[in-house]
Amino acid sequence: MNQVQKGRIICAPATSGGGAIALIRISGQGTVEILSEIFQPADNHTDISKAKGYTLIYGTISSHGEFIDQVLVSLFRAPHSYTGEEMVEISCHASPFIQRRIMEILIEKGAETAAPGEFTMRAFMNGKMDLSQAEAVADIIAADSEAAHRLASSQLRGGFSDGIEKLRQELITFASLIELELDFSEEDVQFADRFALTETVIAIKEMVDRLASSFRLGNAIRKGIPVVIAGRPNVGKSSLLNVMLQEERAIVSDIPGTTRDTIEEVLHLGGLLFRFIDTAGLRDGGDEIEELGIERTRSKLRAADIVLAIAEATDTAESIAALAAGISEITGNSGARIIVLVNKSDLITGERASELKKELNSICSCPALFVSARQSEGIDKVRKQLIASVETGILDNPQYIVTNARHFEAINNVSLSLQRVLDGFRDGIPTVLIATDVRQAIFYLGQITGRISPDDILGEIFSKFCIGK
Repeated sequence: MNQVQKGRIICAPATSGGGAIALIRISGQGTVEILSEIFQPADNHTDISKAKGYTLIYGTISSHGEFIDQVLVSLFRAPHSYTGEEMVEISCHASPFIQRRIMEILIEKGAETAAPGEFTMRAFMNGKMDLSQAEAVADIIAADSEAAHRLASSQLRGGFSDGIEKLRQELITFASLIELELDFSEEDVQFADRFALTETVIAIKEMVDRLASSFRLGNAIRKGIPVVIAGRPNVGKSSLLNVMLQEERAIVSDIPGTTRDTIEEVLHLGGLLFRFIDTAGLRDGGDEIEELGIERTRSKLRAADIVLAIAEATDTAESIAALAAGISEITGNSGARIIVLVNKSDLITGERASELKKELNSICSCPALFVSARQSEGIDKVRKQLIASVETGILDNPQYIVTNARHFEAINNVSLSLQRVLDGFRDGIPTVLIATDVRQAIFYLGQITGRISPDDILGEIFSKFCIGK
């Protein structure tokens, strides 16, 4: 998608099917003139071409004497509209025929069908929002949980952008001192203390690195926190999934190896979206198909944020701890939280349960919960432990959470540039080279908010939007 073409009027449906009312958007210089040719206000004294912005007008749409629909028109005048241009929204009945016919008439009058994300791209190009805010529009539409909505809303309101811009301005101030020294290089003058500059860069880099470290959680909240259910065959993994979802989602059987592929379902808990992944049982000696399923289990474990390691109450504490350790080895340095669930707790006596809990606490570093999927016992504790495993406290400052892979890449590049600056100060690198790295850091921060925005990046971002937004 190239830059916005001046004078081009675009139109598109802005609502999905299923409701009683549909919305059609039009934007661009000349929008009201096109509308006045097909729209007749119910009040014959109303002249739509002279109506003020933020006006609602009831009337009918027709073409060449053909009545199309009774509609409500919302009028927005430039620059006080979503796109920053002259803009109209037509609320009509949601009949596919009516929507299609209105679109046909608008196109006959000179409008063009909008590309995906073109309304929001115009808002960005016309200075109504920066690029990270524009991306938040898509995120807020796609938000499936309270936490995801909260993060997207903060970004849409500019919280994240403000933090990035603050860092950028600090670097610009820093760069100005370095550049000033370059201007007076022949006089061998230093305009800033090197120790103070180093401290400034360290502080900025620490903030950048904190932003980078927040991406794993931010991205998980945005897309759903992956929770892998793992363990040996027949320990009750599928039964646990069913009782968590409160539906018979997975096949339960006493035959080992019943689950040969992953099964994924979502569940909302505490304002968070969890993606539960039931996996093939971990064991040796299965057939070729089962081995493929086990390899997928390992792959899912490496990508998990939380693992529910399922064991049986009849197992020894040593074997349960070994299960948790084996899963921890598979997850590696991913930072996944492992929660041990001792299933079938109804099969052991209270005294044996107390002994097993005591033994596990002494040899297993992971939290262990005793449950019975068959009896639906201990499930509330599992739900609470899942919520507690997510660092929800970080949501108190959503402006410091990175949720977008593009932002994460840019922030990593900023960190690398700043590390080169610190290395340069330490090693006595010439000021001109240090200035280059500072400018690189400023460039990457500018990419996040769109101050630096090549057309190919814009095209990639807005092509993922829905039509009408």
